[in-house]
Amino acid sequence: MNIKWRILVPIAVCVLGWSPGLAETDSASTVLRCNKSSLFLVPVDSPDYRKYAPDREVQLLHLALDVTPNFKERTIAAQASLRLKAVVRPAREIRLDAVDLRVSTVTASAAVQAWQATGDQIIVTLAEAIPPEKEVALTVRYSAEPTQGLYFRTPEMGYKAGDDHLFTQGEAIEARHWYPAIDTPNQQFTSEIVCRVPAGMTAISNGRLLSEVRDPATGLVAIHWSQEKRHANYLISLVAGYLKKLDDDCHGIPLAFYTPPSEINYAKTSFRGTKEMIQFFEEEIGVAYPWAKYDQVCVNDFVAGGMENTSATTLTDSTLFEEATENIRDSEGLVSHELSHQWFGDLVTCKDWSHLWLNEGFATYYETLWNARHHGRDHLVYELYHRARQITSMTEDNQPIVRRTYGEPGEMFGYLVYPKAGWVLHMLRCQLGEGLYRRCIKTYLERHLYGNVVTDDLRSVLEELSGRSFDQFFDQWLYHGRFPDLDIGYSWDETAKVAKISVQQTQPVNADVLLFRVPLTIRFKSKTGTRDEVIQVVRKQEDFYFPLAAAPELVRVDPEYTLLARINFNPPATMLDAQLADQHDVMGRLLAVDRLSHRSDHDSVAKLKNTLNTDPFYGVRVEAAHALRGLHNEEALSVLLSSGTQADARVRQAVVDGIAGFYDERAYGFACQVVEEEKNPDIVCTALRSLGGYSKPEIHDVLVRRLNSDSFRNEVADAAVSAMRSQDDPGYIAPLLDAMAKREPAFTTHGFAQSLSALAYLARNELNKDQVREFLVAQVNHKKRTVQLAALAALGTLGDPKAIAVLEKFATADKNSPQRSAAEKSVAALRERRKPVDDFKNLRQEVSDLRKSNHDLRKDLDDLQKKVEMRAAEAKTEAPGTVKKGKPEPKGVEKTTSPAKVESPKSK
Repeated sequence: MNIKWRILVPIAVCVLGWSPGLAETDSASTVLRCNKSSLFLVPVDSPDYRKYAPDREVQLLHLALDVTPNFKERTIAAQASLRLKAVVRPAREIRLDAVDLRVSTVTASAAVQAWQATGDQIIVTLAEAIPPEKEVALTVRYSAEPTQGLYFRTPEMGYKAGDDHLFTQGEAIEARHWYPAIDTPNQQFTSEIVCRVPAGMTAISNGRLLSEVRDPATGLVAIHWSQEKRHANYLISLVAGYLKKLDDDCHGIPLAFYTPPSEINYAKTSFRGTKEMIQFFEEEIGVAYPWAKYDQVCVNDFVAGGMENTSATTLTDSTLFEEATENIRDSEGLVSHELSHQWFGDLVTCKDWSHLWLNEGFATYYETLWNARHHGRDHLVYELYHRARQITSMTEDNQPIVRRTYGEPGEMFGYLVYPKAGWVLHMLRCQLGEGLYRRCIKTYLERHLYGNVVTDDLRSVLEELSGRSFDQFFDQWLYHGRFPDLDIGYSWDETAKVAKISVQQTQPVNADVLLFRVPLTIRFKSKTGTRDEVIQVVRKQEDFYFPLAAAPELVRVDPEYTLLARINFNPPATMLDAQLADQHDVMGRLLAVDRLSHRSDHDSVAKLKNTLNTDPFYGVRVEAAHALRGLHNEEALSVLLSSGTQADARVRQAVVDGIAGFYDERAYGFACQVVEEEKNPDIVCTALRSLGGYSKPEIHDVLVRRLNSDSFRNEVADAAVSAMRSQDDPGYIAPLLDAMAKREPAFTTHGFAQSLSALAYLARNELNKDQVREFLVAQVNHKKRTVQLAALAALGTLGDPKAIAVLEKFATADKNSPQRSAAEKSVAALRERRKPVDDFKNLRQEVSDLRKSNHDLRKDLDDLQKKVEMRAAEAKTEAPGTVKKGKPEPKGVEKTTSPAKVESPKSK
């Protein structure tokens, strides 16, 4: 039963007072009852509907796919062969997730009574139920033109000739759009893929390469991959097409790096370090790399940053970069994140999406651990600092990391399961100590190899090996929301020689957010030495007293950065100075810079200047540049202008960005100088965007020249377009139109989409919008969906009512299509801008809107009526006292085995 049917059946029951199988019998007569439940009207994809791992009535053991793609038609012809078994109870019905597959035949090793393709499932009814542990082989022949799950990139779609390729994406539940399977994380099985491609193309998939055989009849090359260790369905991958390759090796593990041919020159810099990462993760985790090889494949316009498919990661080609960017860009974060998933997510997989943090939180934290190993501990602290600022800015979000209420699984992929979950692991590592933490993680993985895990699996290992209870820790950090807000006060009693620390938890405490119980270290530094005191914060407000030999020169709260919290602590100015000067405490210096960013006096600006130009860690210098921009006074600008010569490109870019935040003739001159003299393209783009804030005639020529210049991924031109939009000058309409018409292949998909938006914005106040409107209308059927949606949205921005007729064509598309949503928003925006019309015209528009809504409703009701009539007919023909085999019992109602007269809804 598909989702729509599950929603509509209860509605029909309440409206009609009847549904087959809902008859309830008592001693006197047959009574038809409307079974009301609040859950009946809650769709299964609603955030209010609690999600759990599905039952495993059958277990998928092996999946074999044989796929022949047609790159010109963007279709596939395929065969899926599945080997399954019943788990505990006999199984007569097998349900496979399969969305919009055109199924031609379904056969099995057992007799098939019937099969049906519903649009989102293939339901196979066997003639007899298979007993537990008995295996059955099932073969489905089908074709498809996928809109999700499998994506083509071809010249017909606007991509470079000779770079033709396709790629798949399974997470969270997209795999069902290109092959039939049981598409849930709690099914692990082995798999294999044969992909038949023209000679000269290649295909990459999971596991080991078994063979490449050319078929003399078709000329196609059959490339056969086998994944011989169990993994989850969403991790199956296929990338096929024209690809170039770099090879490497890590103690016998084959490594390969693929890109489209036109981008292979950037592969070496982007993928460097992979071998060292594998060696580090094996050492840190204590478990050897578990798969046959490790491939990384860059594809055009990937749907995410990267995807950790088992042994074959797919990456966005936007991670590629040229060496001219110096150290501003690298692929280390993305590459290390996806690589660590080969253990966390692939070797052990979350049982369902509510435990997604066990995949993404680990990958995020081990990305940070690699950063620390490769670059030093200061980099770990700086990365955690940035992530903590992101997390603690979400003051209105009280959702827990582990939760059952969400809509689509994709809604779980947010900051909670990435940076916050990574921080939870960091706190665990700090509390356990590195050695014990490593032993716990190694044990956790080894106990669940090639299987599923839930949050309590990790907790039980931690408790077993540490002897500590982690119930409270998991409850506050994973099953409840937010983080502690701590107001810290300090005072010194010279007479008693006692330091007083006051701690107040100020976060809201309710059913979603607990009063936290956390350890907190207070460090006192004086001439006599350093003393650390660990306090246990357990109450809303409490005071702690520490007898010391002398007044401390410096007080640091959480000096080793082991607690995720928003801490408000204002030390005296003398302590802040000492903190800023402590070369061994990068976190202290970062916090001191943050405090100075709120002070605009001469002394604070001077300290920030000194920090910007002398601090040994680039991150502190970057934060000093940001602080000076935030102060936004004459003195701060002078400091930034005098600090433009920076050897570290990251700091140099921060200075240029800081100066860009000022409207000043000196800032303007500096930006012009950077645009003309800077060699680093990323810094040039930063300066170029800043010119958008100045209305000077000479800027026009600068921006137009850069608009038509060549650069890596057309990034300089994109920056020029951004500046043009900021200028809001219709004089840019003609050159932008010309560049987009003549140089579209030079633009990235995202860059071209952004340019469409900018073009519409620039022309929105023009009296004659015909030329721009016609250009935008020409893009509404663009082969790239991103561009198509941008064009539909841009027509709303343009504000030309003549576009309504075109937009309304899309407004009648399927109600779930993104094109319809974009078109409806634009139509609404255009009508909002129009002058009020007479009541008759308003009424006519209301009738038109109602007609569209009625069309959708009628279709749903027609489908419902047909199904109700079908069920009524089936009920009449069934023998009394029996339940028809192969039909699921309606959910939420009682079965009846007593004779019951059931009437058709029409007769009622």
